[in-house]
Amino acid sequence: MQYTLYDYLPSGNGYKVRLTAKYLNIPYRLVPVDITRGATRTPEFLAKNANGKIPLLEIPGRGFLAESHAIISFLAEGSDLLPGDAWQRANVWQWLCFEQYNLEPNVATVRFWVKILGKTAAELGERLTEKITKGYEALAVLERGLEDREFLVADRFTLADIALYAYTHVAPEGGMSLEAYPKIRAWMTRVAAQPRHAPIGTA
Repeated sequence: MQYTLYDYLPSGNGYKVRLTAKYLNIPYRLVPVDITRGATRTPEFLAKNANGKIPLLEIPGRGFLAESHAIISFLAEGSDLLPGDAWQRANVWQWLCFEQYNLEPNVATVRFWVKILGKTAAELGERLTEKITKGYEALAVLERGLEDREFLVADRFTLADIALYAYTHVAPEGGMSLEAYPKIRAWMTRVAAQPRHAPIGTA
């Protein structure tokens, strides 16, 4: 069985899925979808995902699965990326929720505006200032979460690390410096050393 992944390669949310699949050695067929040209808003794509977003995983015999954290949890079921212990598993989900509510809406949005859309600070004004401020607040929480530990949960590499790494490591692409976060920078090096790791933008 081969999965089909509809994705936009610069996307951090899509990158989470690709990193998970690569780590677990799960093959997939990539279908590139250019979100900057409205490719997720076509009738054909909306028939697959009414929310009109990537990543989207097509599972033979089952259908389509949207939302990056739903996809990676599906792929990781039964693997070492999802702890079997209920408390540790809940802690993974705590970080996944934090990423979607605090880090991604700010760090990822700034990167998208600046790097992908090419917007300037003058164009973005106060919206950019607000997102950067909140982005640094989220990075500070992540820095504290890495106090005295190599990975976020269970003293080993899990989905929490994949999910938080995806947009954190490219924060500088939006102009957000990671110099003040030594624990994050050391953690990113450990994440990048995991088996079959590939840089963002890699199919």
